[in-house]
Amino acid sequence: MSWNHWVLGNEASLRLGAFVAVLVLMAVWERLSPRRAWTVSRRLRWASNLGLVVLNSLALRLLFPVASVGIASWAQQRDWGLFHLRPLPPGVMLVLSVIALDFVIWLQHVMFHAIPALWRLHRVHHADLDYDVTTGIRFHPFEIILSQLVKWAAIALLGPPLVAVVLFEVLLNASAMFNHGNVGLPAGLDRVLRWLLVTPDMHRVHHSVEEDEANSNFGFSLSWWDRLFGTYREQPRAGHRGMTIGICGYRNPKRVARLPGMLALPFAGPVRGYAINHRQRRCPDED
Repeated sequence: MSWNHWVLGNEASLRLGAFVAVLVLMAVWERLSPRRAWTVSRRLRWASNLGLVVLNSLALRLLFPVASVGIASWAQQRDWGLFHLRPLPPGVMLVLSVIALDFVIWLQHVMFHAIPALWRLHRVHHADLDYDVTTGIRFHPFEIILSQLVKWAAIALLGPPLVAVVLFEVLLNASAMFNHGNVGLPAGLDRVLRWLLVTPDMHRVHHSVEEDEANSNFGFSLSWWDRLFGTYREQPRAGHRGMTIGICGYRNPKRVARLPGMLALPFAGPVRGYAINHRQRRCPDED
């Protein structure tokens, strides 16, 4: 059996195994050494956030019978994509593919903040009143569907090897749960690590209720893009224990911590002029 066939046959098991392992590891770490005190019942939030994961998985299975690795296989069989224009060593192609796909996700994330219609979907992720491992997998089904289409388009354009696509999917899910963890690294380790990877303290700034802080640190895996494009912010003004997590005007747990309210959130109320160049620093009075 070829390597590509093995990857195709085991892709779902690899992704599920990594997902469960990182989820359990981060949950134990948060329980033993939480960075912040929780403000909402963990049982309520976890039931709702994991409920979204189940809905998203069902939606993807129904709408997209072929996973991202299947699109990569289709492109590879037809020699589609930029990586087929000039042969590269397998290791180089693997690394470049992961980096390129990570940049696509970073840019997609920026667009979900910059475009009001997309922000309506993405604010489900930001409306979480606490910040822990399940925040990293809390996304509205419509956002997950759009994200899948973006990944398919990027894979078709680039033509990455199958193993790179699987590795990227595993790293994306694992890093999202890691950097949304309610944990903290030693200051020295965090300072060094965030030159390459997004750490929990780095990404937590992005979930601040203050809009200029929320419009920073968009990275999920690699931290380079925020430094390169000027969206990097080192720390929140109020500190990690003093900062407020969430979105102005959406502070009612019945609305943002229960599954029906989360599903309805994109269609509720106005979008508050939320764009990348918005310069308001302080949260206005809540609705």
